[in-house]
Amino acid sequence: MADLAQWLNGLPLGVMMRRLHWLFPLLQTLHILATGLVMSAAIMISLRLWRVSKTQGIAARAHRYLPWIWWSLVVLTLTGAALIVGNPRTLRDPALPAKLWMTAAATAVTVVLALMMWRGDRFEKRAGGRLAMSIAAAATLMLWLGITFLGRGRWIFNFIG
Repeated sequence: MADLAQWLNGLPLGVMMRRLHWLFPLLQTLHILATGLVMSAAIMISLRLWRVSKTQGIAARAHRYLPWIWWSLVVLTLTGAALIVGNPRTLRDPALPAKLWMTAAATAVTVVLALMMWRGDRFEKRAGGRLAMSIAAAATLMLWLGITFLGRGRWIFNFIG
């Protein structure tokens, strides 16, 4: 891990981030805002699937909010990678592997949920379809919430341990 950190530290992006003092806070801000967009879209989708909000059909809700999740994932990936390159010490953060694995799981569950939603009302009317979508929505929301908390990994691990 030390060799990887040293290699990342020498990359042009890492050098640039240490020279341009405003770049790291800008990337952190974009990363946090993208996390907020994912959470907001997941909440809006979940509210529809739990029948709290009935203003749109399921397919319309998917069409409206899923692109926000996918584009936010692109921003999260790019800014997250840049933040690791700019500060390779984060590789030693005990929450980072958990956050990365949870992100993979959340992305997979979100893809499954998206496939269910694009079938919309037809899927909901199937036996167990509404329950399956409700469970997928809850899992998606809980995973993204967990990722948000793990983003403050050092703080959480210092608090617990």
